[in-house]
Amino acid sequence: MAFRGVCMLLGVLLLVDCSFQQVQPRRRTVKKDKTKNVAIEQLQKQIDNIVQELNLLKERQALQTICLKGMKIHGKCYLADPVKKGYHAASEDCNNLGGILGVAASSDENEQLGDYLRQSIGPDAQVWLGVNDMLNEGTWVDQTGLTITFKNWDASGSPSPQPDGGKAQNCVVLSGAAGGKWLDEACREERPSVCQFNIV
Repeated sequence: MAFRGVCMLLGVLLLVDCSFQQVQPRRRTVKKDKTKNVAIEQLQKQIDNIVQELNLLKERQALQTICLKGMKIHGKCYLADPVKKGYHAASEDCNNLGGILGVAASSDENEQLGDYLRQSIGPDAQVWLGVNDMLNEGTWVDQTGLTITFKNWDASGSPSPQPDGGKAQNCVVLSGAAGGKWLDEACREERPSVCQFNIV
């Protein structure tokens, strides 16, 4: 709304200026032109600042909405998506919302995230996390490409400890049935997911 008001104000000012130019005889001095140019530049800066503030407010409002629908954990907002889809589709959907697939950075954060996912999706759900080793087998990275420092693999996994899928399983799920432990999965499998939004 504020942006529309600014645009309308700018339009009215431009119309008044054009009308004023048509009524006034053409006896402008260089000094008046410079003053006018400075005024226009200042007005443009004000408009740019208003647009920037408006975009920031929209971002904050969206983040607050996500935090209200989801869960705030350690300076991040998480939002569960119960719709089952492949890893890449889940990642793209999170990106379209302005976030990334979520990943816990500590044991406490993983525990809280696991509790939230069990409550919102189901106690036995396996949920996509933003961790994969697609580029380099065995090097697990987050959605930004950084090597993860915290891992919560299911060491007692059956039939073997996790990760056990080799090149066939390059994506990670948090398993509710395994108490929040991580399992590697084939990225094409369809699972619910969780998006992460960093709080600015």
